[in-house]
Amino acid sequence: MMSENDHREDPAAEAAQGSSTSNAFTAVKLLAAAALFYSAGLTFAETYQHMTARSTLNSAHDIEAFTANNSNNNAYSYINWDVHGRRLSSEAKISKENPPSYMKDLFEDLKARTKLMEETPPNEVKYWFEYTGPLQKYFYRYSRSRKKADSFEGRDDSGVVSSRFIETAGGGEEYSTFFGKESSDIPTDEMASYKRLLDNCLAMGSETRPDRKKGSVWSELYNDDADRCRILFTLNTVGAGRLTTMLWETRPPTPHSVEPRPWISEQETAATHLERNLQEIDAMCASGLIAARVQVLVCEPIPGVWTDWMDSMLPNCGGKADPMKVKEGSSAKVEERASPVQVVVTANAKTAEVCHDLKSGFMEQRMQELTLSPPYLTDENVDLKTFNPAEKNTHPDLVSSDDHDLYVALKWSTLITIRSVNAFLQASADLAIAATSAKSELSKEEQEDGVTVVLSSDASSPFLIPSFVRVSYVSEENNKVAKWRMHGDFFHPAAWEICKDSFDMSWIPGSLSGSGGVTDACHGEKECGQWWVYFAEEQMPTTPEIYANEVTAPLVQGGSNYIYMLTERQRQEVVKVKVCLHAAGDDKTKKEQCGDFPQGVIPLGDMESFLMNFTPNTALGKKHSSNRFPGYSRAEERELDRAKVKERKQLKDQEDIEKALFDYTIYPAALFHKDATIKAARARDFAITGAKRDPEAIGPQKVKSGYYDVTITKPRQSQWAWCQAISRKGLCTLYADYFRSFVDDRCLESCGMRKNWSKVERVTDEL
Repeated sequence: MMSENDHREDPAAEAAQGSSTSNAFTAVKLLAAAALFYSAGLTFAETYQHMTARSTLNSAHDIEAFTANNSNNNAYSYINWDVHGRRLSSEAKISKENPPSYMKDLFEDLKARTKLMEETPPNEVKYWFEYTGPLQKYFYRYSRSRKKADSFEGRDDSGVVSSRFIETAGGGEEYSTFFGKESSDIPTDEMASYKRLLDNCLAMGSETRPDRKKGSVWSELYNDDADRCRILFTLNTVGAGRLTTMLWETRPPTPHSVEPRPWISEQETAATHLERNLQEIDAMCASGLIAARVQVLVCEPIPGVWTDWMDSMLPNCGGKADPMKVKEGSSAKVEERASPVQVVVTANAKTAEVCHDLKSGFMEQRMQELTLSPPYLTDENVDLKTFNPAEKNTHPDLVSSDDHDLYVALKWSTLITIRSVNAFLQASADLAIAATSAKSELSKEEQEDGVTVVLSSDASSPFLIPSFVRVSYVSEENNKVAKWRMHGDFFHPAAWEICKDSFDMSWIPGSLSGSGGVTDACHGEKECGQWWVYFAEEQMPTTPEIYANEVTAPLVQGGSNYIYMLTERQRQEVVKVKVCLHAAGDDKTKKEQCGDFPQGVIPLGDMESFLMNFTPNTALGKKHSSNRFPGYSRAEERELDRAKVKERKQLKDQEDIEKALFDYTIYPAALFHKDATIKAARARDFAITGAKRDPEAIGPQKVKSGYYDVTITKPRQSQWAWCQAISRKGLCTLYADYFRSFVDDRCLESCGMRKNWSKVERVTDEL
C-alpha cells in the first residue's frame, strides 16, 4: 500500500504534454484516497484538461451536422425496463378507506387535528393549531462561567431538513422510517412504493449495469447482488476549516469512537458539517437502494488520517466497518478492499493558490468537469458527428469516469439527504413523462393564460432540470441579524439568494409519473399535471461566491453551483451542448445552433425538499454586492417602492428596519411557498375570468388558494393544515402511490396537482 507521500507520474501524461504547444494540457493530480473499483491501494494518477488549445472543428459544416444529428431533446428520454421483466406498478388496491400501511400514522394525525379543532371553545384562536410537532431546543452558545449551554425553545414547522433540528441522518423521521424498513417487513402489494426511488433512478440512469457477480467489487462493497441506484457525490471542500485554520491541518474525530463529545457550535469547524453529510450518504446506502461513491475535491494533498476517517464514516457504502460490529471471519485489511471514498487533488503547485481563492471559481469549474466528463478534456479532436456523450474518456482511475445513474455535486456546507435525492429523481421522472405523454399543442385558452408549458422531445422544447435553493437559519454570531428577525424566529430557515421576483409559476400538463419508473399517472386526463416554480433570474449569493459564479456559471440557469444534480440522461444532453459550444469557439452564430443550457424548476407540491440547509447558518444578514442582488430584474420598481416608503414616512426613525427590508434579503421558506402558491392561483384566476374580470374587485374572483386565501382570525379547517403539513414534509412525493392514485382528492391542491385550485364561495357557475 502506497503512502500519501508517494506518487507516480503517468507516462501518457508526459507524452501528451510534450507533443505540441497547440495541445498543451494542464495536469490535475489525482490522489486516490482508497482502492478503486478495479484496484486496491492508494495511487496517484493524472487527468487532463485542455485550457488553451484551439479547436480543429470550427467549421460551420461540423456544427450543422451536429445540430441535425441531435435535433431531439433526449434529456426526457428514459429506459422502459418492462422489456427486462421489471415490475411496473403496484398491485395494491388503494382507496381512502384502505390506505397503505405506511400512512396509518398520517391518518391518525388527521383525526387528532380534527378532534383538537372540534373540542376547542369557539372563542379561542385556532390559527396556531396547525403548527404541531415536538418542542425543539436550539443550543447556540456555551457559557464557561455557568457551565451550561444557552438555548431557545420552539418548533420548526418549515418542513426543511436541517442538521440543527434533526439530529439523526435519514432525511427526517418519515423518510428514515420509510427507507429504513427491512424488505421482509414490507407487504408484497406495497413493494412498488418502497422501490419507487430505485425505479426512477434506473429509468433515468445508465443503460450499462455493473457486474454484481459473487467475487466482484460490487459484492465486496455491498454484500449482495441486487441492483442499486449508483450515485456519484462530488464534494467541494474549498473553504473548509476550523475557525481560521484549514480543516486538513487539524485532526479528525477518532473513527468509530463512542466517548461523548464536547458541544461544538455550528460556526466553529467544518468537520461537523462534513461528518453529517457522510452520515446522510451512509444512510442512503443502508436503505439497500443506493450505491454511493464520494469524490472529495481538495486543492492540495491531505493527511491520510482524514481519508481513513471519511472511509470509516461510510460502512454501509463499503467503508471500514466498526470493529465492534464486524462479523467473525471478516478479516479484510484496508489495503485489500475497495473504498467508497476518493480524494482528488484538483490543482498543481502553480494553481494551488488560485484553487484556494473562493472568488476564482476554480473548484466550481473542476466540479463541473468531473461531473460531466466531456470528451474535449482529453481529446481536442472530437468528432461532432459520431461522438457518444455516454462514453467518458477521462482518466480511468477517476471514479467519475465510471458509469453512474445520478450525479450529485455539492459544497461541504450544503446538507444532502435521501429526501432531496428522492425528490429530484421523482421530479425528473415527472418532466420526462410530461414530454412523452402530454399533447404537443396548446389550446387557445392555454396559449393565453401565460403559465401553461408543454414539454416534448423536440429540440425546441424547454430543457428543464429540477434545481435547488439554499436556506439558512439565524445565527447568534451576528447580533444585527438577531435584532432584525424579520422572518420570524430562530426556528425558521430563509433563503438569501432569491426573492419573490426571482421566479414565475408554470403549469405543465401530464407532469405526473406513476410507479415502476417513468410511467403515465394521468392516463389522458385533461386537467392532470403539476405546478412548477420556474426560475426567472439567476440565484444571487453574497461575496465571495457571487464572483465565483461570474467566472464559472451554474450548469442550470437559475440553479446553484453549490448543490445540483443530474441524471445520466440529463448529463449526456448537457455534454452535447458543452461540446458544441467548445467546437464553436468564439463564433456567436455557431453557438446559437448549439441549443440552450437547461432551465431550473422546482415542483410546488414538494418545494421544501429542494430547499437545502446551509449548515453553518451564517448567511442571513449579509449584504449583497452592488447590482448583484435577488430581484435584479425589478431593481427600478424596488427603488420606487423605497422612495414611496420614505415619502409616506412609514418607517420614520427606523433606519434599521428600512435597511432590513430593502438592503438585505431574508426570504423565509414559508413565505416562498406562499408566494409561489398565490402566484399560481392568481394566474389561473386571471385566465378564467378573462375579459369578464371586474377591474374594481380586490383579490381572487373565481378561484383561490384554499389554504392561503383566508384571514388570520378565521381558523383553517384541520384538513387544510394537515395537507399543508404533508406538502411541507415532502410526503406528497414519498407517498406518491397514494396521492397520485386520485382516490383521495383532499390534498391535491396542497401537493400542487390541482390546476384550478378552489372555487371562491360566491362562484357557482364555471369550472
